[in-house]
Amino acid sequence: MTTLPERPNTALLVIDVQNGVVADAHDRDGVIANIDTLIGRARAADVPVIWVQHSDEQLEEGSANWAYVPELVRRDTEPLVPKSYPDSFEDTRLEEVLAERKVGRLLVTGAQTDVCIRSTLHGAIVRGYDATLVADAHTTEDLTKYGAPAPEQVIAHTNLYWKWHDAPGRQGGTVETAEVTF
Repeated sequence: MTTLPERPNTALLVIDVQNGVVADAHDRDGVIANIDTLIGRARAADVPVIWVQHSDEQLEEGSANWAYVPELVRRDTEPLVPKSYPDSFEDTRLEEVLAERKVGRLLVTGAQTDVCIRSTLHGAIVRGYDATLVADAHTTEDLTKYGAPAPEQVIAHTNLYWKWHDAPGRQGGTVETAEVTF
């Protein structure tokens, strides 16, 4: 249903699954295992896997914290989109990378649920994409000391409100890893 003409393809987005981002994340290992499963299935279906990597003062480019977790291995043929804002589209090459591959539908995975995942989902819908959140393939750290809900509540709430999200000609939604179809 994307509003982007001539963009029938799907891509898997893997957002910020970096050492410094997911070190203390809720269900870290389970989420990474689900993302790895999705990467394998996307590759088998010849669906583009697009990697997004954040840089800032805490995630200095080239540092151990900035690196992707060792459990997930990007192929040289898979695009890596550097970013410095929560929305993966903002001031990046992501739109260009997706346009080259005629992508109009995104499956979104990664971290953190309450920042970069939410921002990218909304950014995608605003730009005309269908954006499906993989409900068991995103995570966040515990930010309760700052007044946030517990991580499992943040994840559940995001899954709840994104399940029915839509806009004219565009569709949000959620899906579990086991139910993803490419």
